[in-house]
Amino acid sequence: MRPEGDDSARGWTFLTNHAHVLVAIARDPEIRQLDIAGAVGITPGAVVRILHDLEHSGCVQVERIGRRNRYSVDREVMLRHPLEANHSVGDLIVPLID
Repeated sequence: MRPEGDDSARGWTFLTNHAHVLVAIARDPEIRQLDIAGAVGITPGAVVRILHDLEHSGCVQVERIGRRNRYSVDREVMLRHPLEANHSVGDLIVPLID
């Protein structure tokens, strides 16, 4: 058992930054990219690249409203890795957005 305050396990997380971005936009479809970066702990440029990946894969749709974006997550898209291929994006994010 680790002593309280031990930071040795903070070097990794179970979810990827792609999953963290998905969770952030599922929680707040009008979140700004800068706020996504702060919540996830990555640079704004990394957010742009991840959003591009997610949009290209069909997981996320982006609607431009004036100077802002509104995001929607397609929860029916199936996960890509063979170990999770029988699960959808919704299966992953719904328990995390409540």
